[in-house]
Amino acid sequence: MNHLATADAGAVERVFREAYGEAVATLIRTVGDITLAEDAVQEAFVVATDRWPTDGIPANPAGWIVTTAKRRAIDVIRRSARGRHLQEEAGIATVAGLDRSPVDEPGPVRDDRLRLIFTCCHPSLRREHHVALTLRLLGGLSVEEVARLFFVSEAAMAKRLVRAKYKIKAAKIPYRVPEEADLPARLRSVLSVLSLIYTSGLDGEAGEPLRTEAIRLTRELVDLLPDEPEAAGLLALLLLSESRAPARCVDGDLVLLQDQDRTAWDREMIAEGHAIVRACIRRGRPGPYQLQAAIQAVHAAAATFEATDWPQIVALYDQLLALSPTPVVALNRAIALAEVLGPAEGLAAVDAIPPGLETSHLLHAARGTMLRELERPDDALAAFERAVQLATSDPDRRFLTGQIDALAVDRR
Repeated sequence: MNHLATADAGAVERVFREAYGEAVATLIRTVGDITLAEDAVQEAFVVATDRWPTDGIPANPAGWIVTTAKRRAIDVIRRSARGRHLQEEAGIATVAGLDRSPVDEPGPVRDDRLRLIFTCCHPSLRREHHVALTLRLLGGLSVEEVARLFFVSEAAMAKRLVRAKYKIKAAKIPYRVPEEADLPARLRSVLSVLSLIYTSGLDGEAGEPLRTEAIRLTRELVDLLPDEPEAAGLLALLLLSESRAPARCVDGDLVLLQDQDRTAWDREMIAEGHAIVRACIRRGRPGPYQLQAAIQAVHAAAATFEATDWPQIVALYDQLLALSPTPVVALNRAIALAEVLGPAEGLAAVDAIPPGLETSHLLHAARGTMLRELERPDDALAAFERAVQLATSDPDRRFLTGQIDALAVDRR
């Protein structure tokens, strides 16, 4: 044991974020039942919350959680009339077999968590179920946090997760390694999952462990499918985004791109990301993640904000919007367009975005910025106030409140 002076709820929460996905993935492979695995891991964390303040956090927290959860699962199987059926469905000969480490299965996917992503992305499930369920299982995100990433209500997301679990049970979808031929067909959903795992890590409540895990799993995916340029494109995108992490939030406060200290950017990550983008361009098979990576590469190549090649970024967004006509892409294009043609054109583009981002603080924050530049302070104030109401992290709320305060100063 590593006996810490204090192992409070915050310390357990950090371990939860770092170890939850590994523990659930391992338990699902071991017991073959998603609900049992989730319940056992959550109970293990309850035990940790009780014991670790006294005993300290173990040297291997994830291993402790897996061992404790496995014991809980064994108890449930022994007590439950469902135990025999669980063993049959999981291919487990005896309950005692759970006491041993599972034998590695043959197949192309060796990482338990990547294996779980591919399994959850079974073609009989709807794509939004793929992503939501995997985020819940691997990221340990609450239903509320997953709902926030999809811009839907918590109640709607809860129903979506229940339907996905019911479909897995009703269709008897096995938690096993997909065959080599099945991997490419599931790639799109797998990429979405990895991208959203990273995005969820940009929220102060989730943090660096999720971003690190998303990058690690994406590297595993690129090794697994080296001829898939979109997998490489996603890796480049995550690396280039992560390269700015040290400058993105300073002392808990959000720092906009134009105000970031570019000397703090990780140049090794930028160099690797640029190299991957160049390799993708040579392949000549552009896709949404490759285009997003190319946009980030343009930002990373600029020595200053003013030196950014905004016309090139708008051109890339035009290509991206043609391939992926989503409200989020349209909003980012509008922000770039404002840098090229001015805030009036940018605002017109924002106001033309199809429905879907009404509950996103980013939309209202962008409107507020453009309205302020157009010297429409009352409208800008209303937009920033709405953005504050919708913001989900303290750094975002503090930043937006600062924009409101700055408007008040300007109007004096």
